[in-house]
Amino acid sequence: MAPRIRIIEDIAEVDPAAWDALGVAPYPFLRHAFLHALEHTGCLGERFGWLPRHILVYQENRLLAAAPLYLKFNSYGEFVFDWAWADAYQRRGLDYYPKLVSASPYTPATGPKLLLAPGASPELRRLLSDTALELARASGCSSLHWLFTPDEQTDWLEARGHMRRTGCQFHWRNRGWRDFDDFLGALSHAKRKNIRRERRRCAQAGIRFRWLDGHQADHADWADFHRLYESTFDRKGGIPTLSLDFFEQIAARMPEQVLLVQALHQDRVVAAAFNLVGQDTLYGRHWGCRERFHSLHFEACYYQGLEFCLQRGLARFEPGAQGEHKVSRGFLPTPTWSAHWLADAGFSRAVQQFLAHETEAMQDYIEELAAHSPYRRDRPA
Repeated sequence: MAPRIRIIEDIAEVDPAAWDALGVAPYPFLRHAFLHALEHTGCLGERFGWLPRHILVYQENRLLAAAPLYLKFNSYGEFVFDWAWADAYQRRGLDYYPKLVSASPYTPATGPKLLLAPGASPELRRLLSDTALELARASGCSSLHWLFTPDEQTDWLEARGHMRRTGCQFHWRNRGWRDFDDFLGALSHAKRKNIRRERRRCAQAGIRFRWLDGHQADHADWADFHRLYESTFDRKGGIPTLSLDFFEQIAARMPEQVLLVQALHQDRVVAAAFNLVGQDTLYGRHWGCRERFHSLHFEACYYQGLEFCLQRGLARFEPGAQGEHKVSRGFLPTPTWSAHWLADAGFSRAVQQFLAHETEAMQDYIEELAAHSPYRRDRPA
């Protein structure tokens, strides 16, 4: 029997267990509960320009493959920046929006987008990508974008005619260190000394930290964190798209995949950092503070996460997009990838030329930063 294709506008139409069986278990930001919470707590929709158009492939009644997909009317919350493309499109008298995007909204973390059930034919990837292209054309989209795809999926999409784009983040990898001091021993003297000084400043200020998962954090904890989360956007600009209901819903539905780090001063929460816990990776996402203390951001967002990874035996820590200051704290430049298709042939050729230059520059950037690795040369990481 030929596979049956469905395009849905609400992930609630999919059985959660069937979706999570498509290889997304290691990636909390791709789990059904996470995407459902985004759709049903006011974080997506017309207000923010994210309209779900998920592709499902069934064999009889079994879900064999899927792709998280969104019709987009802006480029907000993607972290693969194409504002210049949109501007150039407009100068040519063309509409860049709507476009189709396969991503986990507001989450710059690498994970599969062509999802397959165990034992499903790899050829179903072709059916997913072809269906996405057909939907892009039928919807009058300028383009189709697969964001933060693993290297293997990016290779496959590139072979199918998509354009590869290379980015850079800063990730930490666990080399089997026993504890934080063991990790520090792998760093150069200057970097080790700086981290100890930053941690000491927080301790001397009387700040202590508390880790809460979804079982332990209550409504007051999440309400307080959400105020801190919104305050970060108030100071830096931007739109705080994630609702309090969203945080509470994922805490209830995937409690072991949530880590809330609270910083307390005189028993009052003065800052907090929100993380997602994957199968072998910690993903740093958001933070906020209401009082300023020297080095508090580094401690709450980086060093507490590193402590957590070392205690739990996690292999990686991905603390979020951008931030060259992370290098001196043990996070090394790491390439990320995305794959892009544009409907206009002339514009596509221009973007291809741009990407050739950008990729070369990005590779040089990664190599230059890697040369400033904080790790000791006699104890390579």
